[in-house]
Amino acid sequence: MLALDLETARPGPEFLALQESVAPDRLCLVRADVRERASVEDALEVCRSQLGLPTVLVNNAGIDRPPAPSPTTRLEDVPLAEVLSVFEVNVGGALVATQVFGGAMVAEGRGSIVNIGSIYASRSPDPRFYDHLPLDPPFLKPPAYGSSKAAVVNLTRYFAAHWGPLGVRVNALSPGGVAGGQDPVFVEKYSARVPMRRLAVPADLGGPLVFLASEASSYVNGIDLKVDGGFSAW
Repeated sequence: MLALDLETARPGPEFLALQESVAPDRLCLVRADVRERASVEDALEVCRSQLGLPTVLVNNAGIDRPPAPSPTTRLEDVPLAEVLSVFEVNVGGALVATQVFGGAMVAEGRGSIVNIGSIYASRSPDPRFYDHLPLDPPFLKPPAYGSSKAAVVNLTRYFAAHWGPLGVRVNALSPGGVAGGQDPVFVEKYSARVPMRRLAVPADLGGPLVFLASEASSYVNGIDLKVDGGFSAW
């Protein structure tokens, strides 16, 4: 498992729980920075030496800006540097990891790459989800996040077209809103917009992810699988 936490560089609770249930020769944690190709190449070599050639890559490294009391910015004043920093990780990082790990898969003629997108890759955030927050300027779901995820989905199709003939499948999984301690008013507003009337929980994403990573999806290539409870159905 290749892990990156830009704030703490520490493994999350999910990894620690997995570590307790899996034999040491089946799991290793390698720290790397997806913004730096040499760092990712070093991680590949550690994975290769300890566990063998990787056959599955999940590109999940990403950054976003959650709702917060401050600071807020008017749309016309969003700094370019803030946008580029999101693209550097969300798009550039996915590209680098795909080139390095996916290139090794191509050399062996097999593998599955799953890029984590977002429902906001194909839908604009509804500002009414956030208009109850007493902020001036109003809170903005940053424009960089959805546009970066749209780029990830397009990158998925690009690699799928080039590498499908070489035995490596590339797909995207785009979650809808995932419960993560959001304020109750947001949860109520968002859930009302979803036919299933709730946000996703992490367990809702595991099955679709395993499907795309495994041979169960052996003829699935270049798709954007939306796991959104029906958010995009209307």
